Amino acid sequence: MTESVLILVGAIVIATLLRSFVGQMFVIPSGSMENTLQVNDRVLVAKFGGFQRGDVVVFEDPGNWLAPSMPSDNPIKIALEFVGVLPNSGTEHLIKRVIGMPGDRVRYSADVGKVEVNGHALDESAYLYATDGVQVAPATVPFEIIVPADHIFVMGDHRNASADSRCRLGNISQSPGQSAFVPVEKVVGAAVAIVAPLDRLATFNLPETFDEVPPAAQPAPTEPDLIYVEPGC
Repeated sequence: MTESVLILVGAIVIATLLRSFVGQMFVIPSGSMENTLQVNDRVLVAKFGGFQRGDVVVFEDPGNWLAPSMPSDNPIKIALEFVGVLPNSGTEHLIKRVIGMPGDRVRYSADVGKVEVNGHALDESAYLYATDGVQVAPATVPFEIIVPADHIFVMGDHRNASADSRCRLGNISQSPGQSAFVPVEKVVGAAVAIVAPLDRLATFNLPETFDEVPPAAQPAPTEPDLIYVEPGC
């Protein structure tokens, strides 16, 4: 009996350490990343190695991106999620694609019809949501911004179903544009694989278009630089 208890405790300690420092599973709650991710996909997120433009990352709600939710009151479920046996099902996290890193100039104009990062027009055809062979638009409202220091600019792959950074640039309830950018400290890590359901098993690859983005031309500003912004998405 004592040996079984020690084995169980050891397994829980190892699972907790893995969850804290190596990786964590999350359940996808919405369609904002379709068709890259589907609702109820289980995604493994690495907590080491950092992230870069083009990565799909999980992050804590940076501030009122999500409506208030009721936490689970099932102690067994809470415990199993905490040690990593069950994927995290909490709604206090979001998952989006990193479009702009600190200092990046991100722009969308109807003339170009593509999101540009540091002057490079992204070819997003590899991941933007499509239905009946028709892809959603990269954006619909023009904007041009420079990402502030220690923050990132994120967008969902299903742009018509994602209230992401571009949708919050016109928020005037805080300092201009501040709520549109995700603090780097809020990022849990980059998604590395879909681990369930079994017919959805896949690993994540960096889209080639991000290899062609040049470095930022200037140091990241301390505050968001909203060169041109219209309200809306």
